[in-house]
Amino acid sequence: MSDRLLDGLTSRRAGIALLAVTLCLPPFYLDAFWLRIGLFSMAAAIGAVGLALLTGTAGQLSLGHAFFLAVGAYGYVWLAGEPGPGLPPGLAALLAVLLAGAAGGLFSPVAGRVRGIYLGIATLALVFLGHHVLLTADSVTGGFNGRSVPPLTLGGFTFGAGDPELTVLGVPFGAEERLWFLGLALFAFTWFTARGLLRGRPGRALAALRDSETAAGVMGVDVARHRSAAFVVSSLYAGLAGVLLALAFRRVVPDYFSLALSVDYLAMIVIGGLGSVAGATAGAVFVTALPLLMTRYADQLPLVTAPGSAEGFVGPTEAARYLYGAAIVLVLLYAPDGLHGIVRRARDRVRLRRPRTPGTDPVTSPPQPAAAARSKEHTP
Repeated sequence: MSDRLLDGLTSRRAGIALLAVTLCLPPFYLDAFWLRIGLFSMAAAIGAVGLALLTGTAGQLSLGHAFFLAVGAYGYVWLAGEPGPGLPPGLAALLAVLLAGAAGGLFSPVAGRVRGIYLGIATLALVFLGHHVLLTADSVTGGFNGRSVPPLTLGGFTFGAGDPELTVLGVPFGAEERLWFLGLALFAFTWFTARGLLRGRPGRALAALRDSETAAGVMGVDVARHRSAAFVVSSLYAGLAGVLLALAFRRVVPDYFSLALSVDYLAMIVIGGLGSVAGATAGAVFVTALPLLMTRYADQLPLVTAPGSAEGFVGPTEAARYLYGAAIVLVLLYAPDGLHGIVRRARDRVRLRRPRTPGTDPVTSPPQPAAAARSKEHTP
């Protein structure tokens, strides 16, 4: 392995370690509002990565992502709460994720045979059906008012504001601080598993399906099986995101898991960049944080109505939707590969402009003594 490649790997690992340490610092310096934005963004990023695998990599349009988030969220609430089996919260969270995957598995035969706009319409039915069930199954979902979310407990440690009390470096750790590190762990798991999937044989098969089903079939890719598998994996990530969202919200209500949430997730992967884990993460942070920030600073923004105020023209949530709607249009027109592509091109330009050290460029570096001697021997 060349020294240049070793240096690249070392710098990459050092960058990952620095990023990990940086992401562990916010609970010690930021208040609960910023931590909640981070939690919601991490949960959204987990769900967006799942949708990016399905839509960006496999080329399968889905408008039913909100349904699988609801299965994960309500599955955890019912399995860990009362009324319900009252299972240990850790086991309930795992079963809720598997329940979302099972729901995706039940729908996967449709996903294996239908594609494009037809699959989008079929998954759209899931959202309407799921919303109806959430409103009518009062004994399980709590109906219109929803249900409170039991805190997650692992090994006697509660990811909530209850006992045991915890103080780290003089900072009292409440629910947001504890959930922050849980969210980081779940997001790191999502990041590495999704990237490993994309870089392996399954990812190459899904990309081949997206580009040309005929060519993929000729190369031996089972089209229906890989489509179905992509839908199940996407559902599992959505269920995990639903569990983390439920823990962050502390109360789940049916109106949150509507068609608008599915559209938000499509906006995340389009703005961030289709088929990219990093792009899905960037898009999730943008779409999730923007309305929350506009709500907090609405009184300082022109044309935006602050909560509880009659001044302005549009509410912060609607204004945020207009802004990232405009961002989608700009991305589609000028940067089809999204934020991830913009960053990648900027990074490539920086590398090209970076001055080369002597001896690293095989074209401009002087010949080695041995090579020079051999060249003199062959000179007539």
